[in-house]
Amino acid sequence: MYMRKLPVLFLLCFLVLISGGKAFAQCSICTKTSMQQGDKPATGMNSGVIYLMLTPFAIVGYIGYRWWKTEKQFEGDNPDPAL
Repeated sequence: MYMRKLPVLFLLCFLVLISGGKAFAQCSICTKTSMQQGDKPATGMNSGVIYLMLTPFAIVGYIGYRWWKTEKQFEGDNPDPAL
């Protein structure tokens, strides 16, 4: 039952991330600095901030996925459902 919902959940999260459009993920100081540099550097700086934000989420997601797979495998090895 959960295995059918998992790909749908990942697809939904992926679509939400992609459809975000133009995201402003900068603090006020970074926004001021990038506005002074022009439009192209501001876009690059914004992309860098978003990249740095998503990297820890990807790492934690991978660790969580591996943990989930290990726990699922461990539950399959246990013949007694009471344990």
